[in-house]
Amino acid sequence: MEKMREFMQSWLGKLVLLIVLAPMAFLGVANLDFGGHIGHNDMVKVDKTAISISEYNNELANRKARLQETTDPSLINEKALADEVLESIVSRALLENQAKFLGMSISDETITRLLQTDPSFADENGNFSNELFAQYLQSRGMTNKMLFEIFRTQLSLRQLTSSILSQAIYPEWQISRLIDLQSKNREVWLHRYSWQDFADKVSVSDDEIKSYYETHKAELKIPATITLNYLELDKEAIKAEAPTQEELQAQYQIYLQSVGAGTKELAQILLTGTDADAKAKEISEKLAKGESFESLAKTYSDDPTGKTGGAIGAFNPDVFGQDAQMVSGVIQKLAVGDVSEPVKTAFGVQIFKVLKASDAPTFDSVKDELTRLAIAQKRDDAIKETIAKINNMATDGMGISDIAKEMNMTVKTISSYPQENNQTELSMPTVLAAAFDEKSLAEKTTSVNLDVAGKTLWIQADNYQAAKNLSLEEATNQVKLLITKEKASQLAYEAVLSKIAENKGNPKALATKDASIGVVNVQSPALNAAEKASLFSQDDGDVSLWAVQTDEGASLMVGSKIVANSQSQLDKAQRMQIQFVIRSNAGQDQLSDYLQYLKDTKKVEINTQALNAQ
Repeated sequence: MEKMREFMQSWLGKLVLLIVLAPMAFLGVANLDFGGHIGHNDMVKVDKTAISISEYNNELANRKARLQETTDPSLINEKALADEVLESIVSRALLENQAKFLGMSISDETITRLLQTDPSFADENGNFSNELFAQYLQSRGMTNKMLFEIFRTQLSLRQLTSSILSQAIYPEWQISRLIDLQSKNREVWLHRYSWQDFADKVSVSDDEIKSYYETHKAELKIPATITLNYLELDKEAIKAEAPTQEELQAQYQIYLQSVGAGTKELAQILLTGTDADAKAKEISEKLAKGESFESLAKTYSDDPTGKTGGAIGAFNPDVFGQDAQMVSGVIQKLAVGDVSEPVKTAFGVQIFKVLKASDAPTFDSVKDELTRLAIAQKRDDAIKETIAKINNMATDGMGISDIAKEMNMTVKTISSYPQENNQTELSMPTVLAAAFDEKSLAEKTTSVNLDVAGKTLWIQADNYQAAKNLSLEEATNQVKLLITKEKASQLAYEAVLSKIAENKGNPKALATKDASIGVVNVQSPALNAAEKASLFSQDDGDVSLWAVQTDEGASLMVGSKIVANSQSQLDKAQRMQIQFVIRSNAGQDQLSDYLQYLKDTKKVEINTQALNAQ
């Protein structure tokens, strides 16, 4: 027994254990309860491995932010996203726990060696910098120990997943077959037979409808529905009054701050530390005596630009953040060659010199642009004010009809607005979530504004009807259509078979110009899934004919002789790359199976109270 224990603790033993465990996912093992009670601050726990609520929230926020970079926020299904993130952290907890169980731990020496080779911590000579490393830890509020534990977990996870992925078996002959399939093509002529064209030849009896209904009763449902009343803000109808002269002058000053002052090129002397004020006073005295600004910058400035005389280019207010207006005011008063008094900013104490300047645009030369900017700003303010006003009415309990009267708006209505399979113009997840919110339905409240697909809406739901199974009478028309489609599709397929039989002696007669879709392969967008699957199933000589049943009826396909590009056209590197991709995909399937095995055999605790509070 001791020898067996020693063997299982060895790397070879762990590998054997890993190989043995994977197939067990298919056999099923009794659920093991290793976990204790989940902590208040934990979202997921597997044995002694826990993922905190804050980690879950951070992952959810990060995933949502990445989605919003490329997707309209109103199209994001919040529940589906939350479920996906929860699934990912459950998988992470399972793998972390398994890595610990298998003894896959990374030593401090290994982590230290990896950190020392990280270019992020290298100084100008390429050597590891303790100062840069300390700054990294400080900026993230971490200790050395905390960072090592994070690295240890990440590397252990990588070690475990890599060992699973690398065990994926995909035979060479199957890889060759897949490559062959991708390299084949043929010219195709396509005749599609729609089931609708045969619907008038179909009859459906009451007994058939009843039989189908009894078999599929559980699937025949009416989704939950509401009457959706909504207001849509017409932003184009909100007009702004022409700006006054005072407003234009104020806009001109803003314009000068953002553009006019930016035409001045500057040099600076930056002073930091506790003696910055004393140094600034000393430098100002030397400047007053005529000493060179550039020379003093080289001697005193704490900014890297000091080495070259302090030149920092054109003034950019964005660089100075909250200090921008103050710095801009100082610079505007300076002519070329002038030097400012010391200015305290977030960077320290700064002394500026104007090196070059171009004339600021006159008020009259930019008046049209100022007018446009002022009107746009006033209109934007009016829109925000309108939205805030309606939101206040909604939160005060006003119904949507009363709000419409108060704001001279029109209530629009969608009757029988469904919770599932929603095909209306307001099918966005954000609207669906707000419309079927239990509290809002119970209290019949008006929502605050919803920004969806470029629209600003307020909604109020009424007349909620719960989901229910259809009665035979209610389902009759739907069932009749389904049976009609099924029968008509079969007639379409039989018509294709008959056409093939008629032209068996002269298949080229069906290779007509109007049916040609050119040379295609299994990636062709011109073919549906069923047609792609059958593309190389027939090769009866120069021209082949075959029939395919599809979701829309049937297809008669005419194909030329199959052309197979030789695999020899792929060089060794290309073939290895294809093999890597195929085996990686197989490895992902194996990893999914392994995760399912862990879910079946480990107790996964989820903090449902914290989850429901999100």
